[in-house]
Formats: sequence, structure tokens, C-alpha cells
Amino acid sequence: MLAGVSGGLGTALGVDPALVRIGFVVLSIIGLGLGVAAYALCWLIIPEEDY
Repeated sequence: MLAGVSGGLGTALGVDPALVRIGFVVLSIIGLGLGVAAYALCWLIIPEEDY
């Protein structure tokens, strides 16, 4: 919910954004912070949508 990364990925992949958020949390816990790094990377490289 911080930068809209999970919502955007969920919409692009056709899945519920809550599942993407859960995936980032699980990856952060199991992957020793890899989910946080992946989220930050996506935040930097995914362009913002103009409404």
C-alpha cells in the first residue's frame, strides 16, 4: 500500500493484490529481507500511472 506496487502487479497479473502483498511478506520472512528489496526495486522501475 506504500507505493501501489502490489496493486499494480496484481492488476497486471490478474490476481488479487492481497495475494501479491502476502507474497512479498512471505518472501521477506523466508528470504531474509529479499521481499523488501524486491518491493523497493519494483517501486523504482515500475512507472506510475496518471489518472
